[in-house]
Amino acid sequence: MATVEERAESGGRRVSEQLLKTFFREMLLIRRFEEKVEERFRAGELPGFLHVAIGQEAVATGVCAALERDDVIASTHRAHGHAIAKGTSVERIMAELYGKLEGCSHGYGGSMHLYDVEVGNLGANAVVAGGIPGIVGAALAFLMRGEPRVAVAFFGDGATNTGTFHESLNLAQLWKVPAIFVLENNGWAESTPATQQLPLPVDELARRALAYGMKTIEADGQDVEAVYLAALAAREHAAAGKGPVLLHLRTYRLTGHYVGDPQVYRDRAELKGERETKDPVELLRARLQLTDEGLAAIDAQVTAEVEASVEFAKAGTDPSPEDAAKYVYA
Repeated sequence: MATVEERAESGGRRVSEQLLKTFFREMLLIRRFEEKVEERFRAGELPGFLHVAIGQEAVATGVCAALERDDVIASTHRAHGHAIAKGTSVERIMAELYGKLEGCSHGYGGSMHLYDVEVGNLGANAVVAGGIPGIVGAALAFLMRGEPRVAVAFFGDGATNTGTFHESLNLAQLWKVPAIFVLENNGWAESTPATQQLPLPVDELARRALAYGMKTIEADGQDVEAVYLAALAAREHAAAGKGPVLLHLRTYRLTGHYVGDPQVYRDRAELKGERETKDPVELLRARLQLTDEGLAAIDAQVTAEVEASVEFAKAGTDPSPEDAAKYVYA
């Protein structure tokens, strides 16, 4: 019988239809949540910057579904999907975006600093590659304590150009820590295409981990089943004490870098084609052969959940002005 890893790397299909339906609902929830926060941001209700990950839902859903509850993640500035998939309620995330005390970071973090340690989310990070070294530290702690846990860092292709990325992978492999480095390779470092920021083809980024002798697994980031199986294989390897894994997932950001980004750097026809052929939600819907009625029923559920989160957030508690200096240590 093929191992989980062999199935993942050979594109084998071993996920039940029921589980795929669960994945579909979560991906649609993430999509509707991000569409709603973009709407509320444009209406002037949300402070700060906003970065959505529309088009990348299969990555967050598939990876986090393969983790155990005690495993931990660190995210990026594009964090809503990761937070939802790891178990934070949309109510608490929405409240955070509105700056309320009921938010997962008690209103201190906003979109780019979503934390929820109780469910294993060690935080989003506005610094490119900022979460990677913390994940190495968490994984080292698990190793030293003999705990059967793994630590997962999400990051983009642009992050592979930073010293932090290389230093972290080097130490992780040297110490054989139970870490998974999830490369969400969407081909863009903000507005810079891969061809202008990388010294090797964008589809060959896994070679950067091979330089450290690290195990690599690759999968189609628009296929949630492939992501899930690959993440299971990565976790199995890391948790078995065999060292860290680079999980290379080719995905597509179907929106701008930030809400309001005019995307003048992007070919409109190419983007239109990606939206028509690479949308992970639509790809999974087609595979499940969901009828219009079936889709409408699920959509109504998740939309109601998102709308309720907005009402929860608006009714939340505003922090006191004197709270601004809390937790400031330097």
